[in-house]
Amino acid sequence: MNQNIQQEIQRIFKIQQSGSSKINRTNEEERIELLMRIDKYLNNSHNRQNLYGALYRDLHKPEVEAIATEIGIVQSHISYVCKQLKNWMKPKYVPSPLPLVGTKSSIHYESRGVVLIISPWNYPFNLSIVPLIYAIAAGNSVIIKPSEISTNTSSYIKQMISNIFDESEVAVFEGDGKVAQELLDKPFNHIFFTGSPEVGKIVMCKAAQHLTSVTLELGGKSPAIVDETADVKKIARKAAWAKSINNGQTCISPDYLILQESIFDEFIEEYRKAIKEFYDSDGSGIAKSPDYCRIINKQHFQRLNNLFNDAIDKGALVLLGGEFDENDRYVSPTLLYNMSEEMNIMNEEVFGPLLPVLAYRDKSEAVEIIRKRPKPLTLYIASSSSLNIDYFIKETSAGGTVINDYMLGYSNPNLPFGGVNDSGLGKTLGFRGFREFSNERSVIHRRWGSLSLLYPPYSKKILWIIQKIYRFF
Repeated sequence: MNQNIQQEIQRIFKIQQSGSSKINRTNEEERIELLMRIDKYLNNSHNRQNLYGALYRDLHKPEVEAIATEIGIVQSHISYVCKQLKNWMKPKYVPSPLPLVGTKSSIHYESRGVVLIISPWNYPFNLSIVPLIYAIAAGNSVIIKPSEISTNTSSYIKQMISNIFDESEVAVFEGDGKVAQELLDKPFNHIFFTGSPEVGKIVMCKAAQHLTSVTLELGGKSPAIVDETADVKKIARKAAWAKSINNGQTCISPDYLILQESIFDEFIEEYRKAIKEFYDSDGSGIAKSPDYCRIINKQHFQRLNNLFNDAIDKGALVLLGGEFDENDRYVSPTLLYNMSEEMNIMNEEVFGPLLPVLAYRDKSEAVEIIRKRPKPLTLYIASSSSLNIDYFIKETSAGGTVINDYMLGYSNPNLPFGGVNDSGLGKTLGFRGFREFSNERSVIHRRWGSLSLLYPPYSKKILWIIQKIYRFF
């Protein structure tokens, strides 16, 4: 790696380390002012148009999706955090047990210090800036390493950050994995990583060398169950949208369908209809739709093509789509059936518009399919039966669950967002996002009294009193 970059990383890291205590002492108004710099920058029409252009060049992302899945989410979190921050920063008083009579106990939220955010390419602006919002809210200095794959958006982020923040507050380093490795060698106080479980393990190993805490937002195979009581037309339409938005390159996208056999044919037909309505209503072809994104690069295009070919070679049947154009990085919405466990697509996160479809007769079969795999980031359940819904929730484990819709898990800041084991460690959004970037400092304040009963020499009377006290503890 370029020695100049190594020296620059070292220089910025030292500056942020030296200034972190000052930033930690910032009050609510000062932190809100930092956050509003981002909001103000995005409200500038020229800056916004430049971001639209960057996202289009990277992912062919239409303006509606750029707003709904990137810019709008960032600005909504800024608004939410600014309203809640005063309350979050206050000490939280908690009860004290009987042996601590005469004390008051509280939790104080202090910044972790200098934090590293490593962000992915699929929602390159959203997944860089939303963690930044919570890191700033908690009073940290921040270094961002955006993805080298979404180059246009990464360059935009670097320009935006350098325009509105001092390098002691927030800095950005672009570059490949070597830059990330150089950053991971530094003793950050916290690392927030979004990406694959494989890279997440590398990040965690690097963090362990400095005993650095981590938040890992990973992914995995999120299953989508549709039972016999579901509104098939509505849920098929929702599933078609959820699997196609951003060309399926979403960590909470449904990764495979598990359909009750009695509604299988109807669902497939309604899914086909929805795809045609969304992207081919005039019959000119999905590839010509201005609303259909593209695979990020040729490497990921080839990965999807390999998954598809492997499945076909092992007996999968194409129910919809199956079209690939490498020059355009185009992969059509695709449904695959007759799946087997030997197929790579049943063991890897798809991260594209290929959707395996499985059928089940009894709901216990659906549960067994899910249990064969690591715990998912999201479990989707489509059902109008409260008994079935309760059964599927109780018999499975997932980072989150969405019922009768898709893609909502990242939308409510009052709910924690994150995975379980292979699908992630730690939670984010809302207060949990603030807390993830904070040290929860326990404070016990003695107002009166003491623990003099525990001072030696001990007597039988003291023993009797202590036994009585701890009976009620």
